[in-house]
Amino acid sequence: MFHGSMVALVTPMHADGSIDFEGLARLVEFHIENKTDAIVSVGTTGESATLSEEEHTRVVRRTVELVKGRVPVIAGSGSNCTREATALTQSAMEAGADACLLVTPYYIKPTQEGLYQHYKSIAEAVAIPQILYNVPGRTAVDLLPETVARLAEIPNIVGIKEATGDLQRAKDILALCGSKLDLYSGDDFTSREFILLGGKGAISVTANVAPRLMHDMCAAALAGDLPTAEALDGSLVGLHENLFLEANPIPVKWAVARIGLIESAIRLPLTTLSEQHHNRVADAMCQAGVSL
Repeated sequence: MFHGSMVALVTPMHADGSIDFEGLARLVEFHIENKTDAIVSVGTTGESATLSEEEHTRVVRRTVELVKGRVPVIAGSGSNCTREATALTQSAMEAGADACLLVTPYYIKPTQEGLYQHYKSIAEAVAIPQILYNVPGRTAVDLLPETVARLAEIPNIVGIKEATGDLQRAKDILALCGSKLDLYSGDDFTSREFILLGGKGAISVTANVAPRLMHDMCAAALAGDLPTAEALDGSLVGLHENLFLEANPIPVKWAVARIGLIESAIRLPLTTLSEQHHNRVADAMCQAGVSL
């Protein structure tokens, strides 16, 4: 249903913390011009945890308006509260999003049955296509392949963003789910191998900074062109590594600001990138051919 390089878009802000909608328009056009295959609005990289529900809905709606159907828009709508996640998913559907991305309920550590019931409840309440999102390093809960297989039986659960970086996990999900569910890498460093194993693309932080190169790498991997995918990914590996020197999205927002697309602003408790890391991120940008 969705494929290729899907950017986990940063949310541009002004120095006072308000949403920069002019910056959002620049970002959308930047990604359209550079062949990004889909835009993920207000996910983890979009600082969903610090946006109010009203801001969250406004950013998704405005992103849909700016994209004008040129690529799919996938709205982050997860929460550790099932009712809130359902409301955000309903709002995203009403705003015209093509799908929703729902992170596992963080902090509260539900059981596998609780995870199953959480996602089942949202999918039954809102008809929009839904993509599961497993990132245990941030949520302290792991959506296991057996639970994913149960959820794959629900018609409008169409994919999973698997961000463990564990390629065996991808193999296990593919073995259990087959064509019932599309797999997307949520770990840039292993996304090339993930796609070559059978994944449909990557929901990418790196794509914020080097969108054309990330698109080309994903396209080569999807085509099974291993040498081209490896060569392109070699130019991206510095970004894959150094955009996580501090908690995402701290480094990537600094990098996108360095390009000149947005202001260098981020909401507390996140802070701007420590000066000691500036050169490493800038060098990785140069390695990927990004003009500073």
